Amino acid sequence: MAAIYSRVMEEEQEKDVQLFFDELAKQNIEPVIFQHFYDQIKHRINLPPDSKTFSLSEHLHDEIEFIITLGGDGTLLDTITLVREKNISIMGINFGRLGFLASIGRNEMKNALKAIAKRSYIPDKRTMIHLDADLPLFGNVPYGLNEFSVHKRDTDPMIKIHTYLNGEFLNTYWADGLIVATPTGSTGYSLSCGGPIVFPESGSFVITPVAPHNLNVRSLIVPDDNIISFEVESRSENIICALDSRRELVGKNVQLAVRKESFPVSLIRLSENNFLQTLHNKLTWGLDKRN
Repeated sequence: MAAIYSRVMEEEQEKDVQLFFDELAKQNIEPVIFQHFYDQIKHRINLPPDSKTFSLSEHLHDEIEFIITLGGDGTLLDTITLVREKNISIMGINFGRLGFLASIGRNEMKNALKAIAKRSYIPDKRTMIHLDADLPLFGNVPYGLNEFSVHKRDTDPMIKIHTYLNGEFLNTYWADGLIVATPTGSTGYSLSCGGPIVFPESGSFVITPVAPHNLNVRSLIVPDDNIISFEVESRSENIICALDSRRELVGKNVQLAVRKESFPVSLIRLSENNFLQTLHNKLTWGLDKRN
């Protein structure tokens, strides 16, 4: 049994979505469809009779072994808040653009579903980052797969972020913000701000400033057994805290600390795909474009 999650079905995706559900039926995989997505497709896609649906994390019971996302990386990141600590593996089929996490292309859809049915896939355990604060933030899911970041608001001047490792002073960043990325997140927002690419199994966090006002400030890689804490100075009363694509506006005096989450998330990859191949295919790593 597999949960199916997507945000929206575009008109040009209708044929591929139908092929997806047809292949699920061929592989005898019973779908449990996200309610909002089901409401969009129920009159456009030939679905199994009496299709089951879910809306909340609590609806994902023990019989559901997988959750399959149809979309891009943002769609896959949505499922982190649904899976939580449950023993449910995530497979991302890329209906979006880049698809670094949702790396399985539409042309690989049949092989991917066969791999699920035959249990011939590779579970890829990924570290997550956990946020602790002195006020409730992000409800029951204070963790993310990619990164935690703290930002100034759009129109505000830069902020000062005093940063500590296990209580010992590390640095004060004069910047628009600061990112602490997991290895998975090192190829996302942190990379776009000049951070390094870190292999998923490296056991580290990447601390990357956003638009720093010091020429000698660079990204820093630290072991993920550190607790990284922050004190923020700002001329504004509020700052922005973000976990992956989720954001909350909080007072500047908030106490923040991040650490490695106590449980990982399991991403499904096909045996022929690995991290280096994804770098080559998605980021054109090592490819000569001169000819």
